[in-house]
Amino acid sequence: MTQSFYPPQRTLMGPGPSDVSPRVLGALARPTIGHLDPLFVKLMDEIKELLQFAMRTQNELTLPVSAPGSAGMEACFVNLICPGDTVIVCQNGVFGGRMKENVERCGGNAVMVEDDWGSPVSVDKVREAFARHPQASILAFVHAETSTGVRSDAAALCALATEHGALSIVDAVTSLGGIEVSVDDWGADAVYSGTQKCLSCIPGISPVTFSPRAVERIENRAHKVQSWFLDMQLVMGYWGGSAKRAYHHTAPVNDLYALHESLVMLQEEGLEAAWARHLRNHRALVAGLEAMGLSMAVAPEYRLPQLNSVCIPEGVDDAAVRTALLQDFDLEIGAGLGALAGKTWRIGLMGYASSERNVLRCLNALEAVLEKQGAGIRTGAALDAVRDSLAA
Repeated sequence: MTQSFYPPQRTLMGPGPSDVSPRVLGALARPTIGHLDPLFVKLMDEIKELLQFAMRTQNELTLPVSAPGSAGMEACFVNLICPGDTVIVCQNGVFGGRMKENVERCGGNAVMVEDDWGSPVSVDKVREAFARHPQASILAFVHAETSTGVRSDAAALCALATEHGALSIVDAVTSLGGIEVSVDDWGADAVYSGTQKCLSCIPGISPVTFSPRAVERIENRAHKVQSWFLDMQLVMGYWGGSAKRAYHHTAPVNDLYALHESLVMLQEEGLEAAWARHLRNHRALVAGLEAMGLSMAVAPEYRLPQLNSVCIPEGVDDAAVRTALLQDFDLEIGAGLGALAGKTWRIGLMGYASSERNVLRCLNALEAVLEKQGAGIRTGAALDAVRDSLAA
């Protein structure tokens, strides 16, 4: 007979999911109520307000899509793109490629602006793309590229889109809660994120927000949105501000309890304090890695504090290291993707997992595994480097 599943207690320091706070797990276990229950409707309104706080926006069309971040991405593209539209898509990693795929599936024409993996999106290249394609109606880019650990200049890119009369679609899946996301200040038009990264929540929900300009475009579409489930005009009948909600789908009630709790925790800590915590722990981790003799794959000014891309030393077996960390230390880090596969590790310090304890745990475990592999690292130096960094 099949037995119940009891997972081990891992420390999740990969590209996501990240460790979930016990408070969030506790919220998940609360009694389920109906998705149209008046008390749940009140909770929905609070979630919208908390998401507006987290994303720094007053956009009325701000809600959690009942599916992972990939669905949030698709919701932005299918609602804003019609067949024949020209869309400038920036790619400096894996997820820009997924944007291109969405544009093409919507019948749009993707104009690619490509940068090296490990580098940010070039604002100058985007400016040149608008000059060559003045008909472009949308600019799409990844703010925090999860595959490389690189941050791009969202404010400058959104300003370029506005200057050329285009809307902007921004991937903030790894950004939200870890570094500044300021939707209204940027002038961003459609932003999507995920719950399993810096929000310390479970996977499966995607916060999205649409500006008034984006809503106007959605309302004036000449073609139906190709996805019934993700059509914002239908979803807003359920997530709208009125007390009377139209049935659209059965919301993942307990998952939304969890999201609410994670956002309450973020509000309690404060956005600036959360960003500062991620940065402080990032600096400590980098200090320890470099003291050990390892190097980072991204220039300091473009690094994501919540997703650290580390160069794999020559002669080290990438998969063997990650397997040993998981089996011997119950510690998960991520492999490189695409052009960086086998060349980098991705070490996450996201949300609840971004702590001094996890910095030390990761460095101690990595040192032990690399020393066993004969990697020629400097042993015993990381701890002092971390202490010096945290004391600075």
